[in-house]
Amino acid sequence: VPFAQEAQESLQLFEVAPDPDPPPPVAIAPNPVRDTRPEGAASPPNIRSRATEIVAPPPVLPVPVPPVVTARTAASGADATSGAAEIVGPGTGSGGVGTGTGSGGRGTGDGSGGRAYPPRRIKGQLSNSDFPEEAAALGVSGTVSVRYVVDVDGRVPDCIVTRSSGSAALDDRTCELIMKRFRFEPSRDARGRPVRSQIVENHSWIFELLPPERGPDR
Repeated sequence: VPFAQEAQESLQLFEVAPDPDPPPPVAIAPNPVRDTRPEGAASPPNIRSRATEIVAPPPVLPVPVPPVVTARTAASGADATSGAAEIVGPGTGSGGVGTGTGSGGRGTGDGSGGRAYPPRRIKGQLSNSDFPEEAAALGVSGTVSVRYVVDVDGRVPDCIVTRSSGSAALDDRTCELIMKRFRFEPSRDARGRPVRSQIVENHSWIFELLPPERGPDR
């Protein structure tokens, strides 16, 4: 008995191509706009910080909350706005180097740094002929420690004895001659301005009894 045969589909091969690359982005040229605003002026002084100047005595009662910011020594300690901070100061320009109350360079000036110059004596001295007669009569000697002030004009307006020689005559004579004779080139700060200064030094008075001179032999 013949059977009818169904037609068989032939196998076909084909390739799937990858997706095409996207088109390159279109570069949009920026449209520069000229800034026509006027240039800012110099900035005013920035925020100034000072250390705590309140001295706190030892508390008798418990310190209230919140406590007051104090320090054991005046003008020392840290302020909340001292040092580097994220606080933007006023003004429209850039600041430069200030001369405030922060740390300066080397020296002991007023905070701006620099080098100070000590006083230099240009006139006056003490000699053996200045030995007080009353001290010489007693044959006393000694070393006097003094501290005196050199004013801005180079003179010595004040002198005190910090350690006595043991003789009031030697002590008084030392300060008397220093105030009368000594002249100085005054001390100067980092900016070259004359300032008052103090000098501490010792002066020794030595009494030596020499043998009498012998006359010609007879």
